[in-house]
Amino acid sequence: MAEEWQFLQCFGERTPGEEIQEADVISAVEFDDNGMHLATGDRGGRVVLFERVSPEVPRGAAFEYRYMTEFQSHEPEFDYLKSLEIEEKINKVRWCRSSNNTRMLLSTNDKTVKLWKVYEKKVALLADFNLPGGGGGGGGLAGRPPNALSTPRLSSVHLPRVTSTEVMLAARCKRVYANAHTYHINSISCNSDGETFLSADDLRVNLWNLEVTSQSFNIVDIKPSSMENLTEVITSAEFHPTECNVLAYSSSKGCIRLADMRSAALCDHHAKAFEEVESQANKSFFSEIIASISDVTFSRDGRYLLSRDYMTLKLWDVNKENAPVATYNVHEQLRAKLCDLYENDSIFDKFDCCVNGQGTAVATGSYNNLFRVFNAWGDNSGSGDQTLEASRDPMRKRLQAPPSKNNARFGSTKSAPKSPPSKWSADAAELGSDYSSKLLHLAWHPEVNVIAAAASNSLYMYCA
Repeated sequence: MAEEWQFLQCFGERTPGEEIQEADVISAVEFDDNGMHLATGDRGGRVVLFERVSPEVPRGAAFEYRYMTEFQSHEPEFDYLKSLEIEEKINKVRWCRSSNNTRMLLSTNDKTVKLWKVYEKKVALLADFNLPGGGGGGGGLAGRPPNALSTPRLSSVHLPRVTSTEVMLAARCKRVYANAHTYHINSISCNSDGETFLSADDLRVNLWNLEVTSQSFNIVDIKPSSMENLTEVITSAEFHPTECNVLAYSSSKGCIRLADMRSAALCDHHAKAFEEVESQANKSFFSEIIASISDVTFSRDGRYLLSRDYMTLKLWDVNKENAPVATYNVHEQLRAKLCDLYENDSIFDKFDCCVNGQGTAVATGSYNNLFRVFNAWGDNSGSGDQTLEASRDPMRKRLQAPPSKNNARFGSTKSAPKSPPSKWSADAAELGSDYSSKLLHLAWHPEVNVIAAAASNSLYMYCA
């Protein structure tokens, strides 16, 4: 029986027709290991953190998050040697293992990875300083001639008084991992050993120690001796959730390679390769484009790999390389429109995918701000599949709005549970022509059925 997904809450929802700013568009979403915190990154280089409100309630309407803090992670830069502008857009955000009350996370733009520490800081407010007027900050001395300054008598000297103490959140950049990627970084992933992480660009995967910024180790390099012989690029990479020596990386040819760092320092020769070969009869001009994998992720136990290409989601057993154990059609209704999608570049959109903590359901985004949830082990009838719109009312009329600014970015709104969203229908298929409204980024809570989905500048939460 399918779970009934219900709208939970929303941060930064805009009214139909309201303009938003390009810098406010969310470009990354990630839960931490226990789901107590949620991080988002946007195209303006900011990272925004949210925290769980009622941890004692396991699930349901009380399973809510609240705005915690935000900070500017990256700034726009310019590479003068290559005459190339480096955007501040956050490509990925990943939580690191933390201790005490501090929270550590990695964020990256196209070229630079940064390690951030978010912690509680006590700020004391003082009064009764030994200055004229009794104020702080030395303002009482301004405008006085030098000869008018006099040292106060010893009997008049006293200690400033603490009037109050506030606890506030502060973010500090602890490490900057730069100058290691010639091409744009598309992935970062923290290792289960808690000491290392990887960063991947189009042709290379590098291994870093969290404590060392001066050097990294190149563990995958698919760059040919001549760029004329280039046939594929790396699109995504991720460490195994429990085996610190195993990583997976996907390519634009639709192949997922599993590498074992114990076998060699340079993992160019993969341990396993997962690829479904398309028959010659079904090949077309668009076959290679739609076969490109945009995202790959492990299930929490590391037994399965979930990959997303333009048309489908595929679930792979790490012990079976020749074919996926399940394939879920996401954009089959768009197959007849591939020419239009190619003309407007929508065919190159990169959608995220995610799997729940139990490995029983998978999800990915689509157009019209829709995302689809599939029962991983259901029958072929699709009875356990659901389609939701990232909005307060899943059935409301979709309105196209030009990109611009929303002043209340993180005003939280929540609602009583709604009726379950409709299935993928002919009406939804017709709405597939709205390619500008796309839901690219989403994340699944590691322990319960809660999904965070980013549509434009808004973050929507659903629970089941």
